[in-house]
Amino acid sequence: MKILKKIMEILLISFMFIYISFTFSYKDSQAYPIYAQQAYANPRAANGRLACANCHLAEKPIQIESPKAILPNKVFEAAVKIPYPKEAKQILGNGQLSGLNVGAVVILPEGFKLAPSNLISKEIQEKNKGVYISPYSSNQDNILVVGPISGDLHKEINFPILSPDPATNKKVNFLKYPIYIGANRGRGQIYPTGEKSNNNIVTSSFEGAITEIQALDKGDTLITIVNSNGQELKQTIPKGLSLIVSKKDNIKLDQPLTKDPNVGGFGQTDIEIVLQDPNRVIGFIVFAFSVLFTQIVFVIKKKQFEKVQAAELKF
Repeated sequence: MKILKKIMEILLISFMFIYISFTFSYKDSQAYPIYAQQAYANPRAANGRLACANCHLAEKPIQIESPKAILPNKVFEAAVKIPYPKEAKQILGNGQLSGLNVGAVVILPEGFKLAPSNLISKEIQEKNKGVYISPYSSNQDNILVVGPISGDLHKEINFPILSPDPATNKKVNFLKYPIYIGANRGRGQIYPTGEKSNNNIVTSSFEGAITEIQALDKGDTLITIVNSNGQELKQTIPKGLSLIVSKKDNIKLDQPLTKDPNVGGFGQTDIEIVLQDPNRVIGFIVFAFSVLFTQIVFVIKKKQFEKVQAAELKF
């Protein structure tokens, strides 16, 4: 029993260590959908704004490609395109530069969900290699999230979606439904706690003249400012940010001291898709063929009538 108890204690400590390491190792990126999942039961607010826009303040365009109509119980592909310049580099929490990461959220109509792996074609699986799409929560499988993943490799994210069947799901009807999409590239400007990230312009906290700019050991920059009262004030600029001021400059309160490091942003859009009734499609095809057949018969009868008229004129 003592040995078993000791093993349980070791396992518990190991689990806690892994959990803490996992939590804090990702704190610098602050781009994971888990922050939105923890803070918002529904990522789409009543005004249509998606939760990602609360941290990713810059606005950037996105594109979505999806079928206009789909039959019940069929797998279709919604492709979210997240364009940005190839040379763009984002600043990390430690001040280093790296390629941009991307992420996306897709809010599907009720009944639509992520297609099971056994129904996804090999072509789509190949496109989604290295992309892990998951439901937003255990009771909201119609909301899908992905990211962060490498933007250099995944400027287009393909969501394989399974349409519902009204025959088995009474909450679904053959109607037109909206799909809401949001996607971001790069890190956000606001942490979930409300604090600013280092992916922002740093502004002056004081007013006065810059008397000294000193590089610190960890890569930060210390600016010394003397105000009108002769008081010496200091402000630290985080590592990785580029200064736009120099020694002897007179600065004002809230004046920008650095370039804007943010090269990313968030965009959202929406499209509509029709859940099409197969009987309606068959009926339309039958109607189209009947109209075509009728027109052909009319043309043939007209030709026959013209031949009869021509024969009568000869006599």
